[in-house]
Amino acid sequence: LLAGLGATEAQQTTLHPLVGRVFVHTLDHATFLRLPEHVAVPPTVSITYQAHLQGRPDLPRWLRYTQRSPQQPGFLYGTATPEDRGRQVIEVTAYNRDSFDTTRQKLVLLIEDPEGPLLPYQAEFLVRSHDVEEVLPLTPQSRFLTALGGLWEPGELQLLNITSALDRGGRVPLPIEGRKEGVYIQAGSTTPFSTCLKMVASPDSHARCAQGQPPLLSCYDTLAPHFRVDWCNVSLVDKSVPEPADEVPTPGDGILEHDPFFCPPTEATARDFLADALVTLLVPLLVALLLTLLLAYIMCCRREGRLKRDLATSDIQMVHHCTIHGNTEELRQMAASREVPRPLSTLPMFNVRTGERLPPRVDSAQVPLTLDQH
Repeated sequence: LLAGLGATEAQQTTLHPLVGRVFVHTLDHATFLRLPEHVAVPPTVSITYQAHLQGRPDLPRWLRYTQRSPQQPGFLYGTATPEDRGRQVIEVTAYNRDSFDTTRQKLVLLIEDPEGPLLPYQAEFLVRSHDVEEVLPLTPQSRFLTALGGLWEPGELQLLNITSALDRGGRVPLPIEGRKEGVYIQAGSTTPFSTCLKMVASPDSHARCAQGQPPLLSCYDTLAPHFRVDWCNVSLVDKSVPEPADEVPTPGDGILEHDPFFCPPTEATARDFLADALVTLLVPLLVALLLTLLLAYIMCCRREGRLKRDLATSDIQMVHHCTIHGNTEELRQMAASREVPRPLSTLPMFNVRTGERLPPRVDSAQVPLTLDQH
């Protein structure tokens, strides 16, 4: 039990990233499998990693993680900024997809300022022949700096940043052999840019690229054939000349200066709004009262009356109306009493011609089942 508890403790590794310099840490399978030194890592082992800042669900803003496949190692890479100085702890969890084992490791990052001279001359290149994980190992980095030394003046060259083209808005290429995602590589030096690099980044070269023509390259491309650089996407930054500081605005007293076209009144005269309020309220009420009186006069005072209506109607029409009214009342009273015998026509099987109430002697087979079928 004690051995198992000791094995679950996370390993701790201390690293020293530098501000403004590219930082790459390889998550190797052998480190997390804890194999002996004489035992090689099986080529078919599958391990995936999950890294995050201690106490946070994600990595810090300057650090990225990439892994092409579970059989290949993972990489933590990025460039720290001056705001990231200090101590940061990264927790890495490895998942063995074959044995379902889990291993944890802590990376203590002590971010410090770099020593040595500053690198004010910085150039960024888009390498279309590589993916980002193909440039992160030390061997491709050294090869790129060596080849870049043939295009730059002699001096100290260092890699400042490595960024995948997908993080810059690029798109995943089609599944065609030889097509890569591309990677941006930024390098810095203490010596000024060479004439060749200045010509590539000149406005005339950008104009040729906009027309679909190759840019102006006055020197031999020493990066080829290992690195296929897109020379239309080369950018140069010169930080040797300090930028002028932005002027800090001076707060004023808040009073506008005299303007002859803007003369607001300084004093407001007193006004009595009683008359306006009375007009606003009384005029609609008076109009509503007049309309109410007019409607009451039309509805109540202009009615003709029953006597005048009867005198204007002819006697024959009045007699006809009274007769219909009297007959209707008599029928209602007869229906209410229910003492009147039923009419003979409502009796079952009544013979209109003979007056017999008994059903006639007919063949029952000829009688329809339903009376509606006659």
